[in-house]
Amino acid sequence: MKRMMNPQSPAGRNLRALACTAAGLFVLGGCGKVEKEKEPVVSVQATPAQRGPISEIISADAVVYPLEQATIAPKITSTIKHFEVQRGSRVKKGQLLVRLENADLSAMALASKGDFKQADATYVTTVNAGLPQQIQKAELDAATAKAAYEAQQKVYDSRKELFQQGAVPRRDLDSAEVALLQVRSQSEQAQKQLADLRRVGQEQGLKAAQGTRESAQGRMLNAEAQLSYSEIRSPIDGVVTDRPLNEGDLANANQPILIVMNTSRLRAKAHIPQSQAAVLKVGNPAELKIAGLDEPLKGRVSLVSPALDPGSTTIEVWVEASKPDPALKPGMSVELSMTAKTVKDAIVVPTAAVFKNAEGADYVLLAGSDEKAHQKAVRLGIHNSDLTQIASGINPGDAVITTGGYAVPDGTQIKMEKPGADEKEAAAKDGNAVGKGEKDDKAEDAKKPGKANEKAVLAKKPPVKGKE
Repeated sequence: MKRMMNPQSPAGRNLRALACTAAGLFVLGGCGKVEKEKEPVVSVQATPAQRGPISEIISADAVVYPLEQATIAPKITSTIKHFEVQRGSRVKKGQLLVRLENADLSAMALASKGDFKQADATYVTTVNAGLPQQIQKAELDAATAKAAYEAQQKVYDSRKELFQQGAVPRRDLDSAEVALLQVRSQSEQAQKQLADLRRVGQEQGLKAAQGTRESAQGRMLNAEAQLSYSEIRSPIDGVVTDRPLNEGDLANANQPILIVMNTSRLRAKAHIPQSQAAVLKVGNPAELKIAGLDEPLKGRVSLVSPALDPGSTTIEVWVEASKPDPALKPGMSVELSMTAKTVKDAIVVPTAAVFKNAEGADYVLLAGSDEKAHQKAVRLGIHNSDLTQIASGINPGDAVITTGGYAVPDGTQIKMEKPGADEKEAAAKDGNAVGKGEKDDKAEDAKKPGKANEKAVLAKKPPVKGKE
């Protein structure tokens, strides 16, 4: 059994004093020496800013539409008698597509045609013969009435004279006066009828005959139109893409029975924000990327809508394929890449090398000759997913940090590394994910153990004693 030392004994007191002296010397030794913390070093890659062309590319998802599309529906309700085309048939404008049952319409058209012929004959007779005969008869009646009036006037005058001489009684004079009044009234009526017939009779008679003829013609044209609706023709050149009904089915008025598309030219329609549409113009080159095809199709911007879509607050843009590929079909979804503008001689850097500070200003990191990273405020021009134009702030040839520079403070010690094949591919992927932050940097550091993880190693090292 081990024996415990009594702290109150002389030996215990000596041991305790020795321990306190050693502790004091250790504390004094530690305070007398200034320990210097090792400055962290960040592994980065850089590339010189270069002069070259750059284009502003606007990308958007779009849907393909044909140049023309006609949804064909009958104007009348009738049974389908015969289809002249099938789905996939190519048709010309005006070509007969469908025949509907039309026996009743044919009968109506034939009857209305007969009515028109009768009205037309009546009109011709009225114009050429009827009205002049009426005027001639009125002239004859007026002349006869006038002659009768003049004859009766002489009879009255003669009897009045005899009455004054007492040769005839008063009764004979009164009878002659009554007869004179009658023939005078008849003569005046005949003259008035003749005048009216000459003044308005001819005009009104022609109008009446013409109205009857036009009414009959209208009924005939309406019947012919109804008959024509039983034969449905194509309004455009194209191909039949849909035919939902079959022969014998009832085709209802204004219900689609065929769809014809003109696929000789195809357009992709997209809706893009106002800020992007503002730099697009008709004629700008574009590309249409189709899933499954390696090479994109060439095209051009054919329309930038002058009005804003009130529902989506975007602007509709059309891109027309220069030479449609058989793989490009109406209704497909494609990805558009439209070149808004191009600067031929610009200072360009990789887009992944441009950052924003806390105030929202743009900057790049330059690899200095002092092996430190230096923040440089820049003004940007046009940009795309790969490159960004630097309008001012740096010069061609300046070493711009492209990898490992995210969130690196100004003046940080750096170590340049040459990118390998795998690292170049990783850097390209990082460039497409600017703003992911330290997560990307940690993933990059994980590929370089012992070098890029230097911060973590330094954090685990014990303090290093510096020189006094």
